[in-house]
Amino acid sequence: MIDNSLKVENSDGMATLQLTPSTLSVHLTPGEKIAGLLRDVAVPRSAVAQVEVVDDAVEATRGLRAPGLALPGIRKIGTWRRPGERMLVCVRRGQPAVRIRLRGQRFDTLLVGTEDAAAVADSLSRAR
Repeated sequence: MIDNSLKVENSDGMATLQLTPSTLSVHLTPGEKIAGLLRDVAVPRSAVAQVEVVDDAVEATRGLRAPGLALPGIRKIGTWRRPGERMLVCVRRGQPAVRIRLRGQRFDTLLVGTEDAAAVADSLSRAR
């Protein structure tokens, strides 16, 4: 279904995922950038190693938050770290997410909530 690009937006003021033939971009809202001390991220699609849909992304977040915002069980935005992994997280309760494992990038994993997680995961999986 995607011809040149797919843009998945959330109407509730959350991160936007944009897929083009060569790039995967995560665009954060100004509030998310401040709360998570993050900036927008763009990675080449060739860096995508694995993609999966996560139903409960708030609980799937592992490691120590450094830096970012965590409202336990409700919302997580920021960088989570654990040995050998640095994860960009932007998720909220009740919303599915896409976990994207990367090779050779600033973040090892992107965990981003989106209502259309299955379509995003399918699009990324087909392009690999």
